[in-house]
This record gives sequence, C-alpha cells and structure tokens, in this order.
Amino acid sequence: MNFLFEADTWQEIYGSIRKNKIRTVITIIGVLWGIFLLVVLLGAARGMENGFKKIFGDFATNSVFVWTQATDTPFKGFQKGRTFRLNTRDIEALKSEYSNEIELLAPRNQTNNLIVHDFRSASYQVSGDYPVLDQIQKKSLIYGRFLNENDMSSAAKVTVISEEMYKQLFDKNEIPIGEYIKINSINYKVIGVYGPSSAIDLDGDTAYIPFTTFKKVYNTANNISWMVITAEEGVDIEQLEKDVLLTLKNLHKVHPDDKRAFGSFNLGVQIAKFTGFLTGMQFLTWFVGIATLIAGVFAIGNILLITVKERTKEIGIRRALGATPKNIRQQIILESVFLTTIAGMLGIIFGGFVLFLIDWKFGQGEDATLINPTVNIPIIMIAFATLIVLGTLIGLIPAHMATVVKPIEALREE
Repeated sequence: MNFLFEADTWQEIYGSIRKNKIRTVITIIGVLWGIFLLVVLLGAARGMENGFKKIFGDFATNSVFVWTQATDTPFKGFQKGRTFRLNTRDIEALKSEYSNEIELLAPRNQTNNLIVHDFRSASYQVSGDYPVLDQIQKKSLIYGRFLNENDMSSAAKVTVISEEMYKQLFDKNEIPIGEYIKINSINYKVIGVYGPSSAIDLDGDTAYIPFTTFKKVYNTANNISWMVITAEEGVDIEQLEKDVLLTLKNLHKVHPDDKRAFGSFNLGVQIAKFTGFLTGMQFLTWFVGIATLIAGVFAIGNILLITVKERTKEIGIRRALGATPKNIRQQIILESVFLTTIAGMLGIIFGGFVLFLIDWKFGQGEDATLINPTVNIPIIMIAFATLIVLGTLIGLIPAHMATVVKPIEALREE
C-alpha cells in the first residue's frame, strides 16, 4: 500500500491524464452521467411517492365505495330499470358475512341544505355519518372534536363544520364551539371545526351530523345513500368488491350478471396501479443507471488500453530499470480507480444539486408534485462502492496487457 503515498505514483497519473485531456474528460463524463442519472431518477421517484402519500394522507386507501343505480336486467318478477336503496340491514349482513375481510364499514346519508347562523346563511352539503368515518377519512380538526358514539346513541343535534363554513357563518376570531347553527330550521350545536386537508377529500365543505340524527330529521328510515368499505390488511380488495356486490345483489333480488344495478369505485385497485407504476419506474431507473455506469466504466477501460499502447516504450524502460509487473499493474489499476472515483463523486454532487433544484421548483406549496426528492445515503454508498469495484475490475484488463509486454520488445517500439 506504500505506493499510494508515493509522489511518483500520482505524478505518473497526472502526466497520463494531462497527455490525454480531452479523452479523459469525455471518459469521466460517461461515468459521471451514469451515477448522476441514477441519483436524479431515484430522487424523482421518491419525490413522486412522497407526493402520492401527501395526496392520500391518512385516508384508508384500501377502500371501495358502493351505491345503487337502476337495474338493466329483469329478475324474479322485477322489470328492467327498477330503482332501490341500500339500507342498514345490508350493513349488518356484510359485517356478519365478511367479518374477517372488512376492517371498517361506514354507511352514509347526504343532502344539501341552507345553513343559518344569526343573519348569515349559505347552502352546503349535510352528511349523516358514523364516528368510524374519521378513521377512513381523517379530519384535520382546528377546534373541538369529531362525532362520537354518545352522539350516535342519543341522536344528538350536534355538527362538525368546515373552516370555510365557519368563515362564512361566524365573525372573525369568534369561537364557534358551543354555538348553534340552523340546518333545515333545526338548531345544531357546533362541536368541531375541521380545516382543509392536503390529502384526498371526497366531501369538500360538509356539515357532519350523527347518522341517527339524520335518520330522524330527514325521515330516511333504514335507507342509506352509499357506503365505504375498508378491507383488512392483506385482503384482496378487488375480490372483496366482487363478493360484496354479489351479496348485495342477492339481498336486493338483482340478477347476478346485472352490471348497472350497483355502482362502485375501488380506490385500492387504482392505488395499486399507481404503486405498480412507481415500482416499475424504480426498476427502470436502476436498470438505466447501472447500464450507463457499466458503459462509462468500460469507456475507462478502453481509454486505459489505448494509454498502455501509447506508453509501451515508457513501460519497457521502467521494466528495464527494475519495475516489477506488480508495480506496473498497481499503477494502471490505481489510475482506473482514480478516474472512476472522481467521476462518481462529481456525479453524486451534480445529482444532489439537481434534486435540490427540483425540490425548490416542484416540491413546495400546496400544489407540490415532487415532495422531498431524495436518495437514501446507503443507496448512494452502495452505488458508489459498486462503481469503485467496477473501476478496479475494468482496470485489470489494461494492467494485464501492460505486464505481459517484454522489456526488450517494448524498447524497440517506435
């Protein structure tokens, strides 16, 4: 290892690089581009993944939404075009039949109403819900709390409103908790105010009231507008959707092949597609980055082969003066490792700088798309170590070519 600290060793490397400046720069750029591309693409993929997580936030993504429409097939005496409603009996049946597959199930009722406070009024959506909704679609509460089981059991006239509704109906700096607003001419106590979410929000500005209260006030009996079903971890949400729809068809005497009677949207399937896209992108990133790295390292090998050919006479003189094949081999390999190291470090630095610019341009604000595009340090170290190993291995080829040259033949080279 002493040769690493000898001035002659580094002078020879410097002299070789100086003699072939353009060739050396082009070679370094080839390797630099490979690790630069790897860093930038991996960082961009991470930024997309972070942006995706921000969009869905705490939303239970392994969910499916189900509602009723009109039948398109006659069945058991019922004509085509029949309409019907989901009801609470369906909820109990699904909970019983799929107790091991369903984690959360939220029946919902919704309508639009004029909401009044003092002399201010505005029309907003009113939703009758169970407390479990907050586990599926987490609310960012500014004041108070969300609905609870006591509200449900007592059919309490309480409501949770959005920040926008609060601004429309209340004075600035007025504390809304404990105040009353009128919905459909009935007084409701405000128990919570939720803020806008950076994650997915299916409801927008909505006044939430207990499902049982909605049932009494709007006389919906046991009917529900639609439901949200969240599967247990590891459950195939696509298969669960098919099973649930088939069960509901049996309960409502709908033909098993009727495609229109129930509407559904499988959020879990859509998210799986996007997750698959991210996985494919990461695989492509690694493939392109490593392929480019290898191509750049081979370029270094080719450059060193040419350099060895040009330095044949010099190598012959060194051999004649007593340099061993090991000395020659170490010199060539060290030159290869030096070039790959410099190229790798520059590629990582430039890649990090580009990721910084991407974060500054696309990762800030509410509409950010590439959030915190970074690459884990261990991944960078593995890529860099791989580059050094490849540089060492590729250096063995020209190093071997240099050591097989006989001193007398080398001195005869013109």
